[in-house]
Amino acid sequence: MDDHGLNPDGTIAREGALERVPAAFAPVVAAARARIAEAFGPERLHSAYLYGSVPRGTAVVGVSDLDVQLALHEEPTEADRAAARELEAALDRDLSQIDGAGILLSGTGTLLSELERHDLGFFVACLCTPLLGPDLAAELPPYRPTSLLARETNGDLALLLPGWRARAAGGTDLRALGRAVGRRLVRTGFTLVMPRWGGWTSDLDRSAALFGGFYPDRAEQMRLAVSVGRSPAPDPAALDLLVEDLAPWLAAEYTAVHGEKTPR
Repeated sequence: MDDHGLNPDGTIAREGALERVPAAFAPVVAAARARIAEAFGPERLHSAYLYGSVPRGTAVVGVSDLDVQLALHEEPTEADRAAARELEAALDRDLSQIDGAGILLSGTGTLLSELERHDLGFFVACLCTPLLGPDLAAELPPYRPTSLLARETNGDLALLLPGWRARAAGGTDLRALGRAVGRRLVRTGFTLVMPRWGGWTSDLDRSAALFGGFYPDRAEQMRLAVSVGRSPAPDPAALDLLVEDLAPWLAAEYTAVHGEKTPR
């Protein structure tokens, strides 16, 4: 992998590996592997993956969460979602190294579909680290930092704004909302400039800096998005600025540059 996150042939390199998991998080990964297998079993589970800071090797004890993607043989049911919520709570409760756990559920048919080729497919192939079962990346193509990839990963930001506004107005948990808003804006800001920069990163600070190099007038707001995305108690005024100013501008600029994501 070069300093742009690319393989020698110019395709995006897979960013995580079990070998990069910090030693303090090895028991977390072992527990997740055992409990996922127990909760779902081979009749439901095709494969399981880690993503985020733990497999990238940047997790901080007591601060980072555990992010998991499960690929099921069939589309997830309500029983599957209930089992995932129960498992999230148990992992968070029993493992002091992490501050929260999140489990995504998808059917293999969806993950390998043409519609999701440049969104969930890319996510599994490049941003997820295999934990259990056959690796679906073997059935997906290589990816490059193109406008198509930008459009299909984050070209739906405008659709999120009404929900963010409703959650803010409803007095929702500001920590959860700030995390969602801040991180999504930084990642969207990065993919806006990704084809011009010509590479991939999931690092929030680097993403904000790269965005700021192309949009200096918005650089300070994007740095604020990084801060809000990490804060355990985000400033309501800062969150409001992101939702009401940066987000609408970013959604409009994204559509102008890359177009809108294919409807789901």
